[in-house]
Amino acid sequence: MTPPPTLTRYRTLIVEGHEGPGRGVLIAALARLGFQIRHMPPGLHHLDPALPYRELLAGPGRLAVDSGLIAELVHGPLRRGRSRVTWIQALDFAEAVAERDGAMLHLTATRRTPCEEGHPSGDERATEAAEAATAYARAFDTLAQHVPVVTVHVGEARRSTRPTEPSRHQLLSDIEQLTIG
Repeated sequence: MTPPPTLTRYRTLIVEGHEGPGRGVLIAALARLGFQIRHMPPGLHHLDPALPYRELLAGPGRLAVDSGLIAELVHGPLRRGRSRVTWIQALDFAEAVAERDGAMLHLTATRRTPCEEGHPSGDERATEAAEAATAYARAFDTLAQHVPVVTVHVGEARRSTRPTEPSRHQLLSDIEQLTIG
């Protein structure tokens, strides 16, 4: 993947959105363009989720952050009924990125129907993926009022490599090999 030429004009890039192989390819391409790559840990700071991000933004040089702050804003309500990141924190973060000559990258993938993705219709994962895509679009529409947002298409969503309906025999053999802990 070749990053869009518009990305080279920014000093700071915050990578958010679609998870998958295209994300890693984009991040590797950003490293080749001279960006220092930082991957944020999956857990958020317990008192101030944006604190580690603000500390990174205070540093010098071109920076690309594989982030999860906006992901929490999107997935928190879908999975737990609330986000640990407030809109005030997200907007303050967006403004800090803009002040550092930055942009947020909204990664998207080709939408496919749940059946094409190997999920039966009504499947919770397929429903959550569709709801997340809509929530990301809304979030980035709001953030775009405070920071440049660049939408980057990173390819197709991952295809299922397993049959969509495993046989009963396959399920029983998986149970015997299951390791917990």
